Amino acid sequence: MPNAFNFAASPFDCLNPDEQRLVRDSVDVAYFPEGETILEVGSVPTHLFVVIKGFVTQFEGSEATTTYGPDDCFDGRGLVAGKVSSRFVAAEEVVAYQLAKQAVSDLIASNATFGALLFSDLSNKLSALSERKNQHELQSLTMSRVDEAFLRPAHFVDASTDILSVVKLFQAHRTSNVLVRDTQSQPPRLGIFTATALQRAILDGRPLDQLAVGELSTFKLIEVKPSDQLGDAMAVMLRRRVHRVVVAEGDEILGILEALDLFSFLSNQSHMITVQIEEAKDLEGLSQAATRITRMIALLYRSGSRVNLIAKLVQQLNARLFERAWQLIAPPDLVAHSCLFVMGSEGRGEQLLKTDQDNGLVLRDGYVPPADLAGICERFSGALRDFGYPECPGHIMVSNAQWRKPVSEFAQMTRQWLIMPDGDSLMNLAIFMDAHAVCGDAHLLEAVQRGLMKLATDNDAMLGRFAAAIDAFGSSTGWWNRLLGLGDAESHLNLKKEGIFPLVHGVRSLALAHRLTETGTAGRITALVAGGQLSPDMAADLTDSLHFFMGLKLKAGLAELDTGKAVTGAIDVARLSSLDRDLLKDTLGVVKRFKVLLRHRFHLDAVR
Repeated sequence: MPNAFNFAASPFDCLNPDEQRLVRDSVDVAYFPEGETILEVGSVPTHLFVVIKGFVTQFEGSEATTTYGPDDCFDGRGLVAGKVSSRFVAAEEVVAYQLAKQAVSDLIASNATFGALLFSDLSNKLSALSERKNQHELQSLTMSRVDEAFLRPAHFVDASTDILSVVKLFQAHRTSNVLVRDTQSQPPRLGIFTATALQRAILDGRPLDQLAVGELSTFKLIEVKPSDQLGDAMAVMLRRRVHRVVVAEGDEILGILEALDLFSFLSNQSHMITVQIEEAKDLEGLSQAATRITRMIALLYRSGSRVNLIAKLVQQLNARLFERAWQLIAPPDLVAHSCLFVMGSEGRGEQLLKTDQDNGLVLRDGYVPPADLAGICERFSGALRDFGYPECPGHIMVSNAQWRKPVSEFAQMTRQWLIMPDGDSLMNLAIFMDAHAVCGDAHLLEAVQRGLMKLATDNDAMLGRFAAAIDAFGSSTGWWNRLLGLGDAESHLNLKKEGIFPLVHGVRSLALAHRLTETGTAGRITALVAGGQLSPDMAADLTDSLHFFMGLKLKAGLAELDTGKAVTGAIDVARLSSLDRDLLKDTLGVVKRFKVLLRHRFHLDAVR
């Protein structure tokens, strides 16, 4: 065969040299004119096809379900099953490689990843992809720069300062070390005094308020540069048997890198940001932590971390960030008698990069809020905007009086959404169903949510109108063409419209129909399976598809940030790898099947 076979395309990119040689020895080139049936339903396949030129359409009955372009392969499943279950037709002139069945069988036997990517279901394909990424995760993290980890601020004292004063400084700044300046020595020197040295000070016997810190300090600092790799800093700590190093650039001390923070960085990025949020004394400190959240997301994703794990960490960190901001802005009495909550993807725990604010405030019945409540809420919305969370175009924020009410008024408003289900009411209902408490008395929000679910009925007309939003963005008949670059110069795909929204809202509609209290899409899917309303296979495909969409959207968003562009959520399909394109076709196909299920369940054809 020609040596031009593309071993960079999935699933052939996982083959070793011997396996590549087997492919070269077992492949031929075939030609099919436009309109010719390449494989017919029920036929016994003898080859795996890999498209070189042209496009092939897969039909289920009379419906076209998938299109294959250059570097795509088909029909692996039929080859393994021994029978073709779909019809494959040349959409235009096709030139393709034919890889012999025996060679494919040998490759599957010797390479499990190849087999999984070739013919397995979506879950196994994604698992194989995840395993390949995870092999590089820890190595990538250890190669990160020291200044990407959390550096604790350095606190300085003079060598003549007494130990008791140093202990008070430890307590005030929640630290376990200080840097000690000895200006009396020639030349002046800089040392460190730690909580470990405090034990020696106590055993010394002299009163602590009469013992100078310089006497028990270590004046041989162990330093690293901010540009050093974390793996090197870790090696220094282990070799020198210390728990911290000083980060310095020349004579400038940038901070202290603690072993706990270093290992937390390698295992869980959220720890160091949580510390920074909790120690923030003002909104400026919180703004710095908000910036680190985006950096954490980029680092974790590019090092191979699972997107659902990243989303959980982001939800926790954002909740702590919003909580601390609210505590800094709102008086304690207001915090105690209210519940601040978030909605949308933030409420569902599916938010990654910063998007529009969606939040509200439930007040305790009978509580008289501060006269400046509107100003307090305006300052909170402004603070989030400064942190990088844009204001919601629909003003679904605490700064809008509609979204800050006592429990009884909030409950009445949600009842109206159910009783008078117009477009705005159904939109508000969908948004509120994802509400998640972040600060204050969570029972206040729960009271409104319980009341809403008690009133939710099996009214098919209301549920149908609610579920019909899965088609809110119009027909998607052209997305296969955009996916493959056929007949459309614009190759960008809006993943939220085509995949994420119909999946998330479809699951949300089923959750409302069955009065489920979970707010996350994955949690709702699990509950639907447990209640017998969704098959395990469909549930697994929906969960895997959602996480794939989130990862692909995040990848595109990070690329936009790297080039100084606004995050749009659009996917440039022309730049997708063959594996990502293959998985995108699978996942969009899952959404298509799910929408068919929803149309049947909610009788959407009858909805006006």
